[in-house]
Amino acid sequence: MATATTPLAATDPLPARPRRVLVTGCTGSGKTTLVRSVADVLGAPHHELDALFHGPGWTPRPEFAGDVAAFAATEHWVAEWQYSAVRPLLLARADLLVWLDLTRLQVARQLVPRTLRRRLRRVELWNGNVEPPLWTALTDPDHLFRWGWRTFPRTAERVAAVLAEPGAPVVVRLRDRREVRAWLDGPLRDAAGR
Repeated sequence: MATATTPLAATDPLPARPRRVLVTGCTGSGKTTLVRSVADVLGAPHHELDALFHGPGWTPRPEFAGDVAAFAATEHWVAEWQYSAVRPLLLARADLLVWLDLTRLQVARQLVPRTLRRRLRRVELWNGNVEPPLWTALTDPDHLFRWGWRTFPRTAERVAAVLAEPGAPVVVRLRDRREVRAWLDGPLRDAAGR
C-alpha cells in the first residue's frame, strides 16, 4: 500500500473510485493510449492535450489554457499530465495520477515504430499536422526522438515532487505493459464498480 512518499503498485487496490485522472510518462510511453483505456473503464470523457495544444502548422492554439481549465473544472475526466502551462491546474483537480515508469528501451520500442508508421502513412495527428520527415531527427534538436531522450528523467522528478506534497492525489506506478493490463483489469475495474 502507498504512503505519502510511495506510489501504489499495479495490484494495490485503489482507495476510491477515481473521478479525475491524470496519466504521466515520458514522450512515447503510451500516455494517450492509457488515457483512452482508463476513460473506457470509468465511463469518463478523455481529453487529449496534444489535440488541444497543436493548431494547424504545429502552432500553439491560443485557446489551449482556457480549454483545459474548462474541462478541468468538471467532475469527471481523464487526461495526460503534460504542458507546463496547465500542469499545476490539472494536478490541483486530479484525484489519481497514473505514472507510466517505463525504461528508455521500452519507450524506444514503442516510439520508433509508432513514429515510422505515422510518418510513412502520413497519418494526420491534430488539426492537419503530420509527423515531420524522418531526416529531421538528425537536424531538429526538438525532434520527438531527441526531445524524448533529453527529457526522459523529468517525469520521475515531477512525480517525486508530487509525492512529497501534502494532499497529493493517489499515485499509481506502472513499469511495463503487463502491469498496465493488470491494473486496468484489476484495481481500476474494481474501483469503477463501486
